[in-house]
Amino acid sequence: MINPAAARLLALVGAVLFVATSRGEAGFRSPESLVRNVYAYYGDRTSSLSSGLPHDDEAARQFFDPALRAAWRTPNKAPYDFLVQSTSWKLGGVSISILRRQFDKTYVAAAFDNQGRRVIMNFILVNGPEGWLIYDVESPHDSLRAFLAQYGD
Repeated sequence: MINPAAARLLALVGAVLFVATSRGEAGFRSPESLVRNVYAYYGDRTSSLSSGLPHDDEAARQFFDPALRAAWRTPNKAPYDFLVQSTSWKLGGVSISILRRQFDKTYVAAAFDNQGRRVIMNFILVNGPEGWLIYDVESPHDSLRAFLAQYGD
């Protein structure tokens, strides 16, 4: 016979595990993990997992705020990949730092070398019921929202 206190503990652990695993479909647990996972897709292009962040439903749901998901999924005629600021890549180490937390948004800088050229991207992230998601990304010259609107079909 199981002890009632142990049964309550097991039920609590089960509930926590359910919430933790059901949250995995969208968003991330920290701003740094979100940005780290974006750049994990930028490898040597030997597989689909290293060929840039996919423009599919799964990636849109996992990485982007609902208002940006449709724009990310829409086929576009972009002249380069906005997240690495180039048509091709060979990234050096990615440095990630939180710049500021302001109201409902957190600003995170990602800096890396792409084929010897220094790139700095500023992610604007929001934390909601789904976890941390991308609200927008800014380069020194443009934002992801404006870029997708400009080059979308």
